[in-house]
Amino acid sequence: MRTPGIVLLTEQMAPRLFDLDFQLLADTTLTIIAVFVLFLALSYFLFNPARKFLQNRQEKIAGELENAKTKEEEASKLKEEYEAKLSNVEKEADEILNAARRKALANENRIIAEAKEEAARIIARANVEAELEKKKVADEVKQEMVAIAAAMAGKIVTASIDEKKQNALIDETLKEIGESTWLS
Repeated sequence: MRTPGIVLLTEQMAPRLFDLDFQLLADTTLTIIAVFVLFLALSYFLFNPARKFLQNRQEKIAGELENAKTKEEEASKLKEEYEAKLSNVEKEADEILNAARRKALANENRIIAEAKEEAARIIARANVEAELEKKKVADEVKQEMVAIAAAMAGKIVTASIDEKKQNALIDETLKEIGESTWLS
C-alpha cells in the first residue's frame, strides 16, 4: 500500500530531463526579453552617444592633424622664404658695400683730380706772378740804369774831364746805387 503523501513526494522527485519546468522557461524568457530591452535602452541612451562622442573626437583629431600638417607646410615655406631672403640680404649687403666702395673710389679720384687741377692753377698763377715780378724788377733795374746813365752823362757832360775822372765818377755812382742792385 501506498500512502498518498509518499506518492506525491516521489512524483515530485521524479527526475526530469535538464530539470526544465514551465516556471523556469517563463523566467528565462522574461530575463532574455529584459536583457534585450535593457540592451536596446543602453544602446539608445549610452552606446549611441558614446559612439557619436568618439566619432566627433576622431573627426576633431583628424581636423587638428590636418590643420597641423597645413601649418607645418606653411611654416616650412616661410622658413624657405626667410632663408632665401637672408641669402639675398647678404648678397644685397655685398652689392651695397661694393657700390659704396666704387663711389668712394670715384669720389677719391675726383677729389685728387680737383686737387691736382687746383695745384696746377696755383703753380701757374705763382709762375705768372713770378714773371710779373721779374718784369717789374727788370723794369725797375732799367729805370735805375737809365737814371744812372743820365746822371753819369750829366756829370760827364758838365765835367768834361778825362778818362780817369770819368772812371772815378762811374765808380762813385756805382757805390751810391749799391752793388746789390747789380748782383740781383
